[in-house]
Amino acid sequence: MELENRRSAGRRTGDSGTRAAILAAAREQFAGKGYDGASLRVIAAAAGVDTGLIRHFYGSKDDLFDAALQIPQEIAHRMGQVFTGDPDHYGARLVEAYLSLWEDPASSGALLAIVRSAIASDRAADRLQAILGARFLADISPHLDDTDGHTRAALAGAHLLGVAIARYVVHASPVADMDRDALVAWCAPTVQRYLTAPPPAPA
Repeated sequence: MELENRRSAGRRTGDSGTRAAILAAAREQFAGKGYDGASLRVIAAAAGVDTGLIRHFYGSKDDLFDAALQIPQEIAHRMGQVFTGDPDHYGARLVEAYLSLWEDPASSGALLAIVRSAIASDRAADRLQAILGARFLADISPHLDDTDGHTRAALAGAHLLGVAIARYVVHASPVADMDRDALVAWCAPTVQRYLTAPPPAPA
């Protein structure tokens, strides 16, 4: 009876707390197990609801996955804001901003879910590509004042993604163990070169 009362109370539409609990549980499961390994039953249990309530709020597993991977737009815009100062420090500011996204609870769960799921799921790989293309590149390339802006942003993004995977996904030493300031100091010169150095001459 107590379980039934809890489920009935959970079915109230517009319950933002319940929606948030479902989304948090989904992000944890997708981040830990990927798209294929996560199940609505386990997500529902972690959120303290039944699977019917998940379908009520989010629809299918695919729809819940899409919702779990969304990163607040204002957080994504941090990447563009690093280009408002001295161009000689673009690299350091970009690395710092990027790492902060991975350590911010508002965005880290979605990022982990995307990257871990992308290894085994074409849908998640498409989402990762969309974020790198539609957000990361779109936010950065307009600030790079030459015809190679898109290429520069793509190379910087690929470098930073590799660092993030080593540090936050597979926890590879020594990258995972480094102080963040030290990691920024190591990565910033390379990212700066991608962003501002003269393009290499054709071979």
